[in-house]
Amino acid sequence: MLVVHVQIQVKPERVEAFISATRKNAAASVREPGIARFDVVQQSDDPTRFVLVEAYRTPDAPAAHKATAHYALWRDTVASMMALPRTSVKFANVFPDDSGW
Repeated sequence: MLVVHVQIQVKPERVEAFISATRKNAAASVREPGIARFDVVQQSDDPTRFVLVEAYRTPDAPAAHKATAHYALWRDTVASMMALPRTSVKFANVFPDDSGW
């Protein structure tokens, strides 16, 4: 299991459009066989900041995700909405066990 946190800051005037595009991408992403979870969270005290929490079942799943049409559409749609380039941090799963996902 590979868990990735993607940190995103969106331009204030683009928050609603970003949420709409990201919900569509997340809904399609959770149907991918290599994705165990795909959560989108918004920071409470700064609504321009988001974290995508992506849990992948295999080491190849992130590349497969990035090869999907829905990811490409999301990436291209939100590119101009970013206040800063997005960043990510990769984590190894500790708990629950991978079988618990």
